[in-house]
Amino acid sequence: MEKEKYIASGILELYVAGSLSEAENKEVYNMMLEHPEVLQEVLDIEAAIVKLTKAAAPKDKVTFNSILNKLKGTDNDTKVVKLNKPKSNWSSYTGWAAAVILGGGLLWMNNQNSTLETQITEIQIEKDFFETQIEDLNSDLADSKKIINVFRDKDIISVPLAGQAVYPEAYAKAYWNKADKTVYLDLAGLPEPPEGKVYQVWSLTLNPLTPTSLGTIDNFKGDDNKIFNLENANESQAFGITLEPEGGSVSPTLEQLYTLGVIES
Repeated sequence: MEKEKYIASGILELYVAGSLSEAENKEVYNMMLEHPEVLQEVLDIEAAIVKLTKAAAPKDKVTFNSILNKLKGTDNDTKVVKLNKPKSNWSSYTGWAAAVILGGGLLWMNNQNSTLETQITEIQIEKDFFETQIEDLNSDLADSKKIINVFRDKDIISVPLAGQAVYPEAYAKAYWNKADKTVYLDLAGLPEPPEGKVYQVWSLTLNPLTPTSLGTIDNFKGDDNKIFNLENANESQAFGITLEPEGGSVSPTLEQLYTLGVIES
C-alpha cells in the first residue's frame, strides 16, 4: 500500500489508541521505520491528542465514580442511552476510531506510566530510524570506495564516449574490467531521459559492425552519482549508448545514439 493511502486509512489512529493486534502493531512499526512521513504522522496524532485532552479535560480527577455520576440524573434515576445500530460504511468506522482515540487520550493524560512508555517507544522508533539511515550511508560509502578502487585499477580499460548528432553536448565514460567481465559507466554527462524512455548500453564489434545489448539503465533518475555497472563478457571494440523505449530494444535505434566510443588497441 502506498504511504499516502496507508496514512489516510485510519490505522495510525488505531495504533496510537492501542487498538491493534500484535501483528498490526508490527506492520505499523515497520512502516514508520521505512517511511519518515508515517513516523511523523504518528507523532502528529499523539501531539494532537495531548493538545485536545489538555483543553477538554475537567479540573477534577477523572474516576470511574465521577463518570458514573455524570451518567445518572440529579434524582439518581439512571438514564438509559439508546444505541443506534452501527453502520458498516467508512464514515461510521472513522467516527468510532475517533472516539477510541479520544478515550485513549484521556486515559493517557491520567496515567504517567503510560506517558513514559509512549515516550520511550517514540525514542526507540527514532533511534531505529536513524540507525537505518546510518546503515544506508555506510553502504553508500562502501560502494563509493569500491568505485574509486575500480577507477584506479591499472588493468581497467578506460573508454571516453563522445556526444553524437542527436545530442552533441552529451558525454560519458566506460571503465571495462576484462578480468571480472564488468563495465562501469559514468553517465553524469547524459540528460535525464523522457518519460517512457531508458538508456540502453551496447557492446560493438566493428568488422562487421555488430551490436550486443549489455542492458538498460532503468534507475537513471533515482541514482544521484549516475554511475552504473553491467556485465560484459563480449570481445568489445566499442561502446555506444542509445535512447530506447522502456524494456529496451533488440537492436539500437541509431537515430537516438547519444554517445559512442572506440576502444584504443
